[in-house]
Amino acid sequence: MSRASQGDSETEGLRKVIDFVEDEVPFEPGYYNEAYLGRRVAARMQRRDTDDHTAYRRILERDDEEREALLDALTVNVTGFFRDPDMWADLRPVLRDLSEENGRSGVDVWSAPCADGREPYSVSMLAADDPDVDERRVHITAVDISEEALDAARAGVYETTRTTNIEEELAPLSDPTAYVEQEENVFRVRQSVKSRVEFEPYDLISDGPKDDMDLVFCRNLLIYIDTAYKEQLFETLRDSLRPGGYLVLGKTETVPPGLRDDFEAVAKRSRIYRYEG
Repeated sequence: MSRASQGDSETEGLRKVIDFVEDEVPFEPGYYNEAYLGRRVAARMQRRDTDDHTAYRRILERDDEEREALLDALTVNVTGFFRDPDMWADLRPVLRDLSEENGRSGVDVWSAPCADGREPYSVSMLAADDPDVDERRVHITAVDISEEALDAARAGVYETTRTTNIEEELAPLSDPTAYVEQEENVFRVRQSVKSRVEFEPYDLISDGPKDDMDLVFCRNLLIYIDTAYKEQLFETLRDSLRPGGYLVLGKTETVPPGLRDDFEAVAKRSRIYRYEG
């Protein structure tokens, strides 16, 4: 078989896997670029010791656990406590302003998607760590399409490994022990931090916007979304914000051209924008 024919065969095989996902797995592959989908599917195929897409589809058809594993692979993004510390430094004055402006009505935050919970817990810790923020009036809604990710997030237990140093991730805090309990390499988020975060299943693409959020995080999702759908997804984020609310994107992401008039960059390097509404 020529290289071109082999490439066509692999593309067709991947398409059959994606078609199965679209029909049988609670995930919308049509919104994601094919290169991203191909990498995630290939990783699962390697774990199942097959390089044949047709064989892998047969595995998916008969194995509920593999379907769950593939969903998890498709929805997991790299995360960490206080990922990109410069952004969190730029976010402090925003959170202070929201706390002062909203007063007794509080500050409503949306983390979408939340992965294993470290992003929303970082917001909760930052609020408690800053004397100019009333953390009692900060409420964080954290959502993800993956039930497995949500279960891990609710547990709030994290481990330092060869590639992840939790103690180092918590360095921006004045006193990390106020927010986590540590036993050797295991870190457990304290209940006081958890109390400000509510986790729920949510598909950002199909479930539509939230209402009147003061601060929305959607970091490092747009880079995986097909160009044709980015503006539609971004409209969901915009429509979730109240006028004057803030949006935080990943450091390689930006507001689509058609919606730039709706937003003002308040910390351009950190991708923090204010919705002009």
